[in-house]
Amino acid sequence: MNENKIKKILIIRLSALGDTIHTLPAVYALRKKFPDAQIDWVVEDKASKFVENNPLINNVFVINKKKRNLKSFLELIFKLRKEKYDIALDFQQLLKSGIILGFSGAKRRITLDCGREFSSFFANEIVKTGRKLFDIHYHVVKRNLDLVKYLGCETEKINFVLPDFSNEYSSEIKKIMQNIDKSKKTIVLSPATTWNNKHWEISGWQYLIKKLKNDYNIIITASASEKKLIGEILKDYNNCCNIINLSGKTSLSDLIYIYKQADLVISPDSGSTHSAWAAGTKSIITLFFATSARRSAPFGRNYFSVSASSKCSPCMKKHCKLKNNKNNCINSINPEQILELINKIL
Repeated sequence: MNENKIKKILIIRLSALGDTIHTLPAVYALRKKFPDAQIDWVVEDKASKFVENNPLINNVFVINKKKRNLKSFLELIFKLRKEKYDIALDFQQLLKSGIILGFSGAKRRITLDCGREFSSFFANEIVKTGRKLFDIHYHVVKRNLDLVKYLGCETEKINFVLPDFSNEYSSEIKKIMQNIDKSKKTIVLSPATTWNNKHWEISGWQYLIKKLKNDYNIIITASASEKKLIGEILKDYNNCCNIINLSGKTSLSDLIYIYKQADLVISPDSGSTHSAWAAGTKSIITLFFATSARRSAPFGRNYFSVSASSKCSPCMKKHCKLKNNKNNCINSINPEQILELINKIL
């Protein structure tokens, strides 16, 4: 197909938050290559925040995961086929995204090789990489860029473009950030994530807080559902003036505001660390246990990753398969090592 005839492009990347963020550099490359094209995106509601109102995207089709049924699926397919896309790109490469690719009505339905759940069956063009979908040695951002490189896009530089969240920052959070001690640097700790075996041991976070609380502003972030974990971490520090506990008090927009002003964000492999990367946080330390730093760690100047030293890590499993000494990887990063790295960065 002549490049000048490519007028409409569909992105299929349904979830999760971190994976959606990892797709943004590829979409930036598409926009640079096809500046006048209509670029639309199909995404699930929980991962839609960075897609809706994004200047790279023209239209967003949001799937409500809780209300997904045959009727809503058919309505989505009707809307997609009505657009008559020239190209549809499946970045997810699972059955649920493959089905949307197959029924999208796009002339060219493109995916990468080695997808799962027979997702490649729904494509009529498959880009050969020779790498598995969850290759622990190949970064997912670069894998996504492979897909658009096939279309002639420039993929050397990594660029994140986010929506303008400035009108969504809460006045309370802005006031808190404006009133922190400006003579001290600010460290954000975002300890929570979705998998149990992606968490660091609680004592590790407690050690860092004990060592850092007098010299830095410490901000703790987490969702409302993770407040119990944060309570355990902070059980001895609830009245410490340099520690600001914002667990359950921030929207995703607020987090972007906080990350933009932070000097350092420390988090396990999570939506938090990837959001901080996209926000352009000055420095990031990401902790890896069950998952692979080579596959998903923020990379660039002043972005660091520390991986578990256990023999079975990274296993890439949501649940530990060991019969004995389960989740031993979460104890294998020495907090003194992280403190030393923090001192080196700041």
